[in-house]
Amino acid sequence: MKGLRGVDGSGAVWGAVRPHAVRLVGACAAGAAAELCGLGLIAAAAWLVARAAQRPELAALSLAIVAVRGFALAKGSLRYVERLAGHDAALRALAELRGRVFDALAAARPEGRRVRDGDALTRMVSDVDAVQDLLLRCVLPAVAAAVCAAAGVVVCGVLVPAAAPVLAAGLLLAGAVLPWAAAVAGGRAAARAAAEREVLAVRALDVLEGAADLAVFGAAGRFAARAGDAAAGLERAERSAAGVSAMVAAAGLVVQGVTAAAVVWAGLGAGAGEVGVAVSALTALVAVEAVLPVASAAQRLAEVRPAVRRVGAVLAAPPPPGPLPSASPPSGPLEVELRGVGVRYDGGGVGLDGVDLRVRRGGRVAVVGASGAGKSTLLGVVAGRVPVSSGSVLLGGCAAGGARSPVRGLMQDAYVFAATVRENLLLARPDAGGARLRDAAARARFTEVVDALPDGWDTVVGAGGRGLSGGQRQRLLLARALLADPPVLVLDEPAEALDPVAADAVTRDLLESPGGATVLLVTHRLAALDAADEVVVLDGGRVVQRGRHDELLAVPGAYRDLWEAELLAA
Repeated sequence: MKGLRGVDGSGAVWGAVRPHAVRLVGACAAGAAAELCGLGLIAAAAWLVARAAQRPELAALSLAIVAVRGFALAKGSLRYVERLAGHDAALRALAELRGRVFDALAAARPEGRRVRDGDALTRMVSDVDAVQDLLLRCVLPAVAAAVCAAAGVVVCGVLVPAAAPVLAAGLLLAGAVLPWAAAVAGGRAAARAAAEREVLAVRALDVLEGAADLAVFGAAGRFAARAGDAAAGLERAERSAAGVSAMVAAAGLVVQGVTAAAVVWAGLGAGAGEVGVAVSALTALVAVEAVLPVASAAQRLAEVRPAVRRVGAVLAAPPPPGPLPSASPPSGPLEVELRGVGVRYDGGGVGLDGVDLRVRRGGRVAVVGASGAGKSTLLGVVAGRVPVSSGSVLLGGCAAGGARSPVRGLMQDAYVFAATVRENLLLARPDAGGARLRDAAARARFTEVVDALPDGWDTVVGAGGRGLSGGQRQRLLLARALLADPPVLVLDEPAEALDPVAADAVTRDLLESPGGATVLLVTHRLAALDAADEVVVLDGGRVVQRGRHDELLAVPGAYRDLWEAELLAA
């Protein structure tokens, strides 16, 4: 297991493998025992054939006959145990590792991520699967090869002492020099294939998820061609790696044949008997054959090393900064308070600048402002999705933070899963009954959509909401947010993609009947904001105005400018 921990970036990966180390050690032991049985089988068979040629009494051969049968049966059984235990350990470790990678990617703040969605897909699939090869095709063969090589040298040393150094030299060539050459020759091809695989994942995801937009702008052919170029590049890189594998295999066969011939020559030169020479020669063949997979393992190690390093980097990334959770907040609607909150991004941009805001329990506050004013950032701070650079956020008088945040809602990047309409809504509250489900749908104006679907609540929608219009998708997401009924409900453009009349009706209903939650609602439509307890106007990350709808319209300022622009647009 030390070899695994020696791979760059594998410290975090080893953490997922460690709970299954006993199974992995058992697989290593079974694999080594199977190789030893194979070595014993050939040695016993060679001795039996060579000795039988001298026509001894049958009793002199009985032990060898039994040994051949025993080694043959044991080899098959132990090989089965090795495969069973090895794959069991590898698959268990992969399941654990994939969960950890998913958690790490999910925990990363969107503004702090350094990977695109295609890269994340590569981490989740190709890179994590590479760990299976690291265990099954690198660690297990290396252990079995070391044990079998040592046993082969011992057997040759006992039968034909002069042949033992020759076999040791051949094993060194097959188990050290050849793997080193394979790793060096295959390293560049492996790195190139890994890079091309990432490019292909990103470009293929662009074509898949952006198909509709690409078709509208006539760019589908160009993007498909880019994905085809990436696929061709990956094919060339994999062909190069396959060529290295073929050359390594051919070189291994040459080393095996030359070693066996050299053992025979050394044995005959030392005056050893025919039986001893025959057994030593076949033992050399088997011992070198057991060591040859190390060359393939070294080449595969060079290929999976970048993947293990990337997975390790994802797991080793520090958790996003955030306030430490204090005492558990009370149930029911919570007071929300922002004290001097500032948000600054790595590139120097300012999301929020010294925002002070207090929303009473059960209050209904609308947040408005021009594009880029910081509205979504403010909701992200309240929801705990955006880390603050300064200031503090309090929910019910307690510091915001922790995995069980009392804040739920509808954000701009909300996702519709490939599942039924019912299952998408029940994600917010799995134990919700039919009455509560229908009530949330009615408040979101989603009931008429469900009634028009072919299978109603059991209609299957595609990933991202494929099969639904933009307005239908938005109503589904809003219904899911309302079904959650959290202590604090944040809604980012909940009426987006709806026609103006429906949008104003939905917004008014949300502000007049917010359920049991404190509501913070971001919107670009102002017609229904007379139902809000307070309207907060942001500009450049600062609060520039606040008050009730009619109060803000009565004075010159940013809010009245937005209102007049909305009237002109209408």
